[in-house]
Amino acid sequence: MITYIPSPTVGALHLGPLAIRGYALCILTGIVVAVWLAGRRLEHRGGKRTDALDIATWAVPFGIVGARIYHVLSSPEAYFGADGRLIDALKIWQGGLSVWGAIALGALGAWIGCRRAGVGFLDFADSAAPGIAIAQALGRWGNWFNNEVYGERTDVPWAVQIHQWDTATGSAVKDASGDPVVLGTFHPTFLYEAIFCLLLAIVLLMLDRRRAFAPGQLFALYVAGYPTFRIVLEKMRTDEATIILGQRINVWTSIAVFLLGVGLYAWTGRRSRRSTPVSQGEKSLTTS
Repeated sequence: MITYIPSPTVGALHLGPLAIRGYALCILTGIVVAVWLAGRRLEHRGGKRTDALDIATWAVPFGIVGARIYHVLSSPEAYFGADGRLIDALKIWQGGLSVWGAIALGALGAWIGCRRAGVGFLDFADSAAPGIAIAQALGRWGNWFNNEVYGERTDVPWAVQIHQWDTATGSAVKDASGDPVVLGTFHPTFLYEAIFCLLLAIVLLMLDRRRAFAPGQLFALYVAGYPTFRIVLEKMRTDEATIILGQRINVWTSIAVFLLGVGLYAWTGRRSRRSTPVSQGEKSLTTS
């Protein structure tokens, strides 16, 4: 009886010179779902469903570039260190896309796309927020294909089996007898994050149905909500990371993003109140 989650020993399907990588498929699936859901939600806000795809043509490339830039800069030894290879920074199919960079540059790309499509950026951000969380959940399964992003050793029934991995070939290292080398079973932190992101998406959808938020506030809740759990995961992960003042760099980034989300929620609320027309009755009170 299997008492752990098995992991693949091959992360890509090779069709001649073409390699179809599980990591890339998970990312692409997440993008498709996010764009589809954003389009539906944008339509409910009075926009056009096709605007989501037009905006995504700007947001997605910017997001991928941003995700890779953050990963490379936050893990410099692998690319700029003594044994690093700068050319590897271009090999995104080997893994290494950070959600922080994706959100930052992806938001810039979305802003450009919104300007070109004539869509309010905050309206689009609110429409896209739940789908972004779902895309993160789906994208995390790419880490499963690459046997990466896990925590301490454990023998709990939901532990994930991890193989020694060759990122160049996208497959498990084999021993002298040809069997994949197993490192052990570990906490599947990628799975924990995937579950949390799905729950976050559900909460955002429910809140959006039950409350009237100012434009941008639902997106702000996503921005503040995600890092609250990411801090917990960073404390569990055992992969190499840049350490600043005794903490992994992503812990500090999570704190900064949480504060940014709280500030964005407050700012968008004040902005909405300032732009709300004062009623005639209120005018008479203020002028009496």
